[in-house]
Amino acid sequence: MIKKPFVTKEQIEEITKNYPTPFHIYDEKGIRENARRLKQAFSWNPGFREYFAVKATPNPFILKILQEEGCGVDCSSLTELMMSDACGFSGSDIMFSSNVTPAEDFQLAKKLGAYINLDDFTHIDFLEKVAGLPETICCRYNPGGKFQIANKIMDNPGDAKYGFTKEQIIEGYGILMKKGVKHFGLHAFLASNTTSNAYYPELARILFELAVELKEKTGADIRFINLSGGVGIAYRPEEEGSDILAIGEGVRKAYEEVLVPAGMGDVAIFTELGRFMLAPYGMLITKAVHEKHTYKEYIGVDACAANLMRPAMYGAYHHITVLGKENSPCDHKYDVTGGLCENNDKFAIDRMLPKIDMGDYLAIHDAGAHGFAMGYNYNGKLRSAELLLKEDGSVQMIRRAETPADYFATFDFTGLFDKK
Repeated sequence: MIKKPFVTKEQIEEITKNYPTPFHIYDEKGIRENARRLKQAFSWNPGFREYFAVKATPNPFILKILQEEGCGVDCSSLTELMMSDACGFSGSDIMFSSNVTPAEDFQLAKKLGAYINLDDFTHIDFLEKVAGLPETICCRYNPGGKFQIANKIMDNPGDAKYGFTKEQIIEGYGILMKKGVKHFGLHAFLASNTTSNAYYPELARILFELAVELKEKTGADIRFINLSGGVGIAYRPEEEGSDILAIGEGVRKAYEEVLVPAGMGDVAIFTELGRFMLAPYGMLITKAVHEKHTYKEYIGVDACAANLMRPAMYGAYHHITVLGKENSPCDHKYDVTGGLCENNDKFAIDRMLPKIDMGDYLAIHDAGAHGFAMGYNYNGKLRSAELLLKEDGSVQMIRRAETPADYFATFDFTGLFDKK
């Protein structure tokens, strides 16, 4: 697969007349088309709904686009709930999935009428005490051990801090029913960023079988099963990405084989995708500002790990296109670095790229999810702007860049900006 940027060098040169690099830019057309593909993949389930993981790209303009495409929101904190409320999401539009949850977060979720997804057995009493129990509640399941598909280990749920054990969830449902809860949801997240089309169907089968057992043992009225996130994307050009239509068909097959014979053919399927929904439709645009010739060849850019920390934090690969040189030979080996006082502040290591000249624009791909959202202010670095490439070709600023005044705004230090 060839990774093509959704903007050209000429477009960026025009954009930078108003918005200097670095900045994140999102492709509205791509976002909408992808949301429609997901909806098509699960159209066999009348109750299907995507609850976009706000944590991936917490921007009201992005949320409004997804809202227009019929999506709800998956929130994990007080401020994400507040943002979603301000965007017009309410009640069953909101899934609240959190862990180690403060009382005020539960209280706002309850006030908004959100679906509350409990992460732990002890949260039953805690939620009842601080906010009261709603009539519909969801519980997060952790099967423990290792999760594997076709003898390949995908992840290790037993080491994860999330979810109820099987015994706890059976007991928890019983307790919740005695306390007046009438309807239930079931949720699990067993692997991150997997491009295997077998992941969701396998997860679905595990949850469907558990749902049947829960109904048999507790009599609980299970209204929805939330497959959460985990569907990944191809970060590398040579990788094959997820086929959402094949994934949807695989989940349908498991649904027909497990739930329908148990008389549970009316259960709604929910998803909580973030990376799949947004990552390919956002890029970090940065400019080459320095070159260094020592033991290696370095290109220094005006972005840094504060703008996109996945490469520094995880050693993650993000493809890089040198705009205007898409067809030039990749015959130069570079480390592409930012300016933090950290040696891991590198967007690429030993990457073969076209010859880069100072002033060239670099498009760092697949930064639309867990990109800007994970930014920070180490070294006093300021968060960049976020721009939206609209369907009509115009560009809208959807978050301005931070200024030094923003950085200093939380200090109470008289005279910080006074000039003597």
